Amino acid sequence: MTLRTRFTDLVGIEHPVVQGGMMWVGRAELAAAVSNAGGLGILTALTQPTPGDLRREIDRCRALTDKPFGVNLTILPSVSPPPYAEYRKAIIDSGVTIVETAGHRPQEHVEDFKAHGVTVIHKCTAVRHALSAERMGVDAISIDGFECAGHPGEDDIPGLILIPAAADKLTIPMIASGGFGDGRGLAAALALGADGINMGTRFCATVEAPIHERVKQFIVDNDERGTNLIFRKFHNTGRVAKNSVSDQVVEISARDGAVFEDIRPLVSGAKGRTALETGDLDAGLVWAGQVQGLIHDIPTCAELIGRIVHDAESIIVSRLAGMVAKTVTA
Repeated sequence: MTLRTRFTDLVGIEHPVVQGGMMWVGRAELAAAVSNAGGLGILTALTQPTPGDLRREIDRCRALTDKPFGVNLTILPSVSPPPYAEYRKAIIDSGVTIVETAGHRPQEHVEDFKAHGVTVIHKCTAVRHALSAERMGVDAISIDGFECAGHPGEDDIPGLILIPAAADKLTIPMIASGGFGDGRGLAAALALGADGINMGTRFCATVEAPIHERVKQFIVDNDERGTNLIFRKFHNTGRVAKNSVSDQVVEISARDGAVFEDIRPLVSGAKGRTALETGDLDAGLVWAGQVQGLIHDIPTCAELIGRIVHDAESIIVSRLAGMVAKTVTA
């Protein structure tokens, strides 16, 4: 049995499983491993210091896989923004055919990607934003529930509601993000109207993830309560793993009159990168979702995707079908 969906047909992959485009993690070795296993691996453009470095990373990924893979380009408002147009050009010039966009006002980028025949998946946290992206011309939506790592938006809508609410209104393929880590989640996402799943935290706890083993074991050891919500006060909510740094961010933010400058030294991306690369869990923020409670091992990407798809197929064909049969014959 093969789980064929509108999304697998759209991007030409075997299994409806996508690797999230995670900062510092979405590198060639992980993306290629996911793609080689039949999913869709994603490089993270801004992990690379320059557009030229991104070109080289795309080439490195191509040397590791002949399967489809994509590139994530996240557009965030900033006083000194990265040269987004140059990163976009690097993606197009490198012949990448699948891009995941996310963040603030992506229309300029979407239009240029589409003009060059690139399939665009837009990641968002609300149905209204998904509909706006559909009108903009994207090819698929990744809808991100409140359970996710990263930025879940300000609406606090968990996947159990958000996925079918989006499925009711969208006409293009949709993958579900936030809280997915096993075959039960894939089967549930398909039942709720999604065409596949996107996993970030779960792929961090794999052999090929380019982060320190202590961070991987930290994710395995945590449970579903092991996250903090930060930046709520500043209307840019983020979900991160619970550690001494994120605990301190929450404590400082709760003080009367607290401003972002009070926590800025704790939350820099450079410090988060140090934590991932050195395994010093108190060096900076570690971005991880509530799905930590469902992660119990550190498999290869091939083992993980194979297990997820096998378990989802078994649930659909045996467990759920058996319930329908019992109901009919009763």
